[in-house]
Amino acid sequence: MTMSTTSKNSTPKVGFVSLGCPKAGSDAERILTQLRAEGYEISGSYGEADLVVVNTCGFIDSAVEESLDAIGEAINKNGKVIVTGCLGAKKGVVEAAHPSVLAVTGPHALEEVMTAVHANLPKPHEPFIDLVPPQGVRLTPKHYAYLKISEGCNHRCSFCIIPSMRGDLVSRPIGEVLNEAENLVNAGVSEILVISQDTSAYGVDVKYRPGFWNGRPVKTRMTELTQALSELGVWTRLHYVYPYPHVDEVIPLMADGLILPYLDVPFQHASPRILKAMKRPASSENNLARIKAWRDICPDITIRSTFIAGFPGETEDDFKQLLDFMEEAQLDRVGCFAYSAVDGAAANALPDQVPEEVKQERLSRFMEVQERISAAKVHAKIGSIQTVLVDEIVTDVEGNVEAIGRTKADAPEIDGVVYLEDAEGLNPGDFVEVEIYSADGHDLRGGPPRS
Repeated sequence: MTMSTTSKNSTPKVGFVSLGCPKAGSDAERILTQLRAEGYEISGSYGEADLVVVNTCGFIDSAVEESLDAIGEAINKNGKVIVTGCLGAKKGVVEAAHPSVLAVTGPHALEEVMTAVHANLPKPHEPFIDLVPPQGVRLTPKHYAYLKISEGCNHRCSFCIIPSMRGDLVSRPIGEVLNEAENLVNAGVSEILVISQDTSAYGVDVKYRPGFWNGRPVKTRMTELTQALSELGVWTRLHYVYPYPHVDEVIPLMADGLILPYLDVPFQHASPRILKAMKRPASSENNLARIKAWRDICPDITIRSTFIAGFPGETEDDFKQLLDFMEEAQLDRVGCFAYSAVDGAAANALPDQVPEEVKQERLSRFMEVQERISAAKVHAKIGSIQTVLVDEIVTDVEGNVEAIGRTKADAPEIDGVVYLEDAEGLNPGDFVEVEIYSADGHDLRGGPPRS
């Protein structure tokens, strides 16, 4: 058993116990290097350390016993212990012997160990040498932020080249994601917009392996992620959600007001033949049934989607199926694009490419249908009371102060806005209850409730 040498400073201190073979020692070196790079001091004393990391061995019974003894000693002499290494792969053995450990990770788990350390001992922030604030550098306004939870995609849609550019799905550790979200909220963010190439596939690549946040395990999965985000007390909006069956699990969270009743689901088409040519993972019949079930659970849910008109091989009958789907689905927010060849996309080689004039004609017909649906939905909100998040304050030439904001049904930059009268005293990031007075296109106009 080796324990690091002491360093006496006022910065957070981590004790480190390392057991086992050179491979375990190499893992220990990486963890110690990262701890020092982030400004932690390494303590050689249980009493001086703020927490202790025990890097274990579990190859033979005697090594297991030695590791369990080391964990017990660290708990007795310090109380805050993170376990990593080979024995950590047998999480049940560790937790059965020492249920008070803060976190348990397997071997070669630098990110998971650091996430557990951050959750229980926030890393030092030195304003004179650390030029990046805890929430990072952002391009959005201060009151909302995008939270990217994964990179890449496992789908091979024939019109898309994202996997060739960004690779297969790689989910960020859930503790890292939740720490970022918490830092954003602490910095004044009022709305978090969850994004990825495929939000509903979050965690598939790591088999939904649990991570740690604030000292507790959280499964790397969309449902558990949204449940944890709901604890932060801000709006949480889900984007790019494929309509997998497990998406149904987040709808009750919306109905209970824990996350925004809003789903951005890229359906892309409704014809089974075209969906197959696109290599999309769902059918229109299943999608319609799912939409109905979502609305039964959460009547206020807003569903946004995107579609492609004029995909190679699309016949008039295929397009008619898409229009019929739109009439039945009554989606709230919709974008549509005429198919355009993307260099490297498999769809470029498909037969029966649709002439450009036909694509544009179908796009126009599609938008006529959706404009009618959207107008009816927007006008139905007149007279209602809506919670609005203020995005901007403007003053006209006469000195009247007006605010521009969004309801729960509106994502920034892609959906409608609410123009608020009598907005004196409001600031970006404020929430305000608004009566909707009128509607114009996709936008609403309102002000203080009149009754």
